[in-house]
Amino acid sequence: MDHIKALRQQLIKVLEGSEAHVEFDAAIADMPFALQGGIPKGAEHSPWQELEHLRIAQWDIFEFAVDPKHKSPKFPEGYWPHKPAPPDQKAWAKSAQAFLADRKRFAKVLADDSTDLFAKIPHGDGQTILRQALTAADHNAYHLGQLILLRRLLGAWK
Repeated sequence: MDHIKALRQQLIKVLEGSEAHVEFDAAIADMPFALQGGIPKGAEHSPWQELEHLRIAQWDIFEFAVDPKHKSPKFPEGYWPHKPAPPDQKAWAKSAQAFLADRKRFAKVLADDSTDLFAKIPHGDGQTILRQALTAADHNAYHLGQLILLRRLLGAWK
């Protein structure tokens, strides 16, 4: 058994969220526009802000891994949209498509046999592609859970 190949396959599964929790597509499906900007009592963010945060953070984690010239947004304000509601009715789908496109690019890098999962990223301070993939998967899982909770509180989850 090729352990590295098995690790690559498992990393992709974890990144895609197809192992232990609801998948991204299900978490964002059929979210009414009128509720995308809603902030339930006691919550800090809206579903729109969670979706955009997922997109921005995953993009940043991936770009850092592959682009030595990448500049991360200022933390934390650069990782969250300032307004709770999306700018228009197409923004939700556009954000979701960008998230999926970046995730697909990330999976392609993980699947590539020429990618050394354990090598330190030259422009980092000890990070590896493996670490970046696990960080993205962990972060995505947490915020997908937050998104589902917000949807439940807003009455937009069955």
